[in-house]
Amino acid sequence: MRMDGACFNHFPQAFPRGRGGWCKLEGVTKLFLPQTQLEEWALADKADLREGRLVVMAEGGVAFPLTPAVHFVQLVSGEDTQGLVARVKTEEQLARLGAEQMADSVLVGDNAYEVVPGYVAEVAAGAPRPEGADKKPDSEADLLAAFILNKMG
Repeated sequence: MRMDGACFNHFPQAFPRGRGGWCKLEGVTKLFLPQTQLEEWALADKADLREGRLVVMAEGGVAFPLTPAVHFVQLVSGEDTQGLVARVKTEEQLARLGAEQMADSVLVGDNAYEVVPGYVAEVAAGAPRPEGADKKPDSEADLLAAFILNKMG
């Protein structure tokens, strides 16, 4: 997956279609979290969505701000002239494109796309940890990344 202005990497083997993805920028970590994954975590009392924040229960209720977004999975009709397939767009970016979202579909002009609804979580990245450190993660970014990798792996 690619995020505009970001290095949103796509690892199909680690994140099957619609399962999420990550991007680490200088000082910031961005994660796309599909709505279905958040629902699974909520049902298992592992995490919850409250007032626009992801609350991770396993880490004592650490909360991360979320922005509604979609991951463009495939073009259904038309031409992908804007290169949206495999990108993540927030609701604000969709509005700027003049896009209309309907459940798991987005229309941009005459083009129709299959999308995965979800959220982008953005947390400040912590300082790099020394090699071989088996301690508890140092930052919120480390906590969220560890939670995602443990639960999605």
